[in-house]
Amino acid sequence: MGTGGNCIDILDTIDEINATGTARDGFVGYQCLGFLDDSRDNWGKEICGLKVLGPLSAAAEFPEACFVNGIGSQHNFTRKDAIIAKTGLPLERFETIVHPTASVSRMSTLGPGTVILQNVTVTSNVRIGAHVIVLPNSVISHDSVVGDYTCIAGGVCVSGGVRIGRNCYLGTNSSIIEQVTIGDYSLVGMGSVVLRDVAEGSVVVGNPSRFLRHTGGGATSAAAASA
Repeated sequence: MGTGGNCIDILDTIDEINATGTARDGFVGYQCLGFLDDSRDNWGKEICGLKVLGPLSAAAEFPEACFVNGIGSQHNFTRKDAIIAKTGLPLERFETIVHPTASVSRMSTLGPGTVILQNVTVTSNVRIGAHVIVLPNSVISHDSVVGDYTCIAGGVCVSGGVRIGRNCYLGTNSSIIEQVTIGDYSLVGMGSVVLRDVAEGSVVVGNPSRFLRHTGGGATSAAAASA
């Protein structure tokens, strides 16, 4: 789902899984049918040898297929759940994709539709929700929890016991100290160092991080907007 850079990285990961045979037991490989994207200008185009087959709502036309979402950036992360809902698909129709170079502890869990890209490390007792994407070279340390629909960019370091809410975005090379909670619909800016809890619907930036503005997502931001 989608045609941006994350989606090409997911396609590359699927190709690597097929080439190395590193998927789940009894798995014989993926056959990628194509892309879905709501931009009408992309329909019928070919990307990396695969066609854009139509909008997200066209997912219902492929009843035997499983799906994976690559849509999600600092611009739309608060709406990622609504974007995926356009497919009308139940959660079990989404595939969990892990790049062969990633290290995911057997003691940790990944939700449906989650994507783990190159050289990511997920250590013991981590719980990652549904439709999360973790970009290359990030580390999620022991006993941390990552909520549904969250995006973790490249090179992020999440220390032990961190709680990250749903629909969050952690920018490239940001670092989160242990035992911190990041509220739902929050954004941590690129290179930021988070040393204290982040309230729901907040943008924080800097080293140490400081509040910049509201994201426009979640109850806190909605209340601030109506004040």
